[in-house]
Amino acid sequence: MSLDAFRATLAATRERVHTHTRPIPLDALDDWRTDPETGALRHRSGRFFSIEGLRVRLGDRDWQQPIIVQPEVGILGLLAKRTGGVRRFLVQLKPEPGNRNGVQISPTVQATRSNYTGVHLGSAVPYLSYFRDAARHRVLLDVRQSEHASCFLGKRNRNMVVETTDDIAVRPGFCWLTRAELDALLGEDDLVNMDTRSVLACLPDENPVTDRPAHPLPELLRWITDVRSLTEVTVERRPLHGLAGWRRDRDRISHHEGRLFDVIGVQVEAAGREVARWSQPMLAPRGPGLVALLVTRVEGTPHALVRPAAEPGCADVAELAPTVQHAIGDPIEPSPLLDEVLGAAPDTVLFDAMLSDEGGRFHHSSNRHLIVETPDARPEPPGFRWLSLGQLTELLRHSFYVNMHTRSLLACLRAVEAGRGGLAGVGAATGAGAATATTAGAVSGAATAARTGAVSGGAAV
Repeated sequence: MSLDAFRATLAATRERVHTHTRPIPLDALDDWRTDPETGALRHRSGRFFSIEGLRVRLGDRDWQQPIIVQPEVGILGLLAKRTGGVRRFLVQLKPEPGNRNGVQISPTVQATRSNYTGVHLGSAVPYLSYFRDAARHRVLLDVRQSEHASCFLGKRNRNMVVETTDDIAVRPGFCWLTRAELDALLGEDDLVNMDTRSVLACLPDENPVTDRPAHPLPELLRWITDVRSLTEVTVERRPLHGLAGWRRDRDRISHHEGRLFDVIGVQVEAAGREVARWSQPMLAPRGPGLVALLVTRVEGTPHALVRPAAEPGCADVAELAPTVQHAIGDPIEPSPLLDEVLGAAPDTVLFDAMLSDEGGRFHHSSNRHLIVETPDARPEPPGFRWLSLGQLTELLRHSFYVNMHTRSLLACLRAVEAGRGGLAGVGAATGAGAATATTAGAVSGAATAARTGAVSGGAAV
């Protein structure tokens, strides 16, 4: 499938597969109830997720917030197959109720445990057996990773890539894309969804290049362990109806200063989904977010500037956050490099696009993704380190070292490097030239600077 053919398929899919979402009062949600004692919002089945209250004490900071509680392990799985020497991935063109533009490119399987065990009473999840019985095939990737630890408590996803030699019947709404084609499409606003970006970031390179890191990996692991050991963080459940700084009316739960996010209710009518109609609560940000990586080359090896950031939903205190992270619900302090990233000269911007958060829980949540190159490995600000792309890839073989926003940016950075020819084997064969569309800022989202100058107030807790 050429990219032109893919766009035709995408347009046709959007004609017949959709979700129509309209806001409704929280009090009007079907199958959801408000706990009379705590004010928590819970589904009548006791499954899926709940919205509860949380108090967080992190160092000398103390705040309260709503949070999504979903102690399940979902599956984010890409099915792969080689044809003509080229590996292709089966993706789904899937609408989510919170997507800004309806249909986005999702993994083959994108399902919570409640979904794939049938709690929603909908149709079965296609291709699920390849991931629940993965041992029959070649497993290229299988690792648990966090979701947004600022907004989720206990949510983990199993990121998987399974390669098969089976003849695959491609169902409506699915299509095959090469890695290079996915790389090219990453540069288009709100098209490749968050879960696909997470899986792509974790997938090891077929032919990794020689890595010359600025710091030995054992030294970096000690640094992360020090931060986790010395950071004092306490997370306590609190009644949702009595959270300091928050108010609930019939329609929504809002921060009293109009910052961070709202908890809203939505009614969803869907075509092409496992369930045709439902309602649910969602988190709606107060504005667009910004996540950014400052990158450089050390002896020819690409490096990214990252820092460990503690968030209330982290499985182990802190995970590696990007150079700048101002997104929905973020409790981390503003980056000292924010102004430098926003004021970067156009010829140093390698990537610039608006990319969505997961549309099943977040309503119209999208972050400007910026990758800015600096000509030398500038001195590391306190709390930051330069990590090579190879080291970050190595850490992604393990759980809970690299947070969702960094994974999202790494998928974009690897696309940039593939376009430069820096990652041999990533952009193989038919789609190899397509990834160059993401280099040197030549992406469709490059104009987003003009329309998304504001960042979310998520860091100002």
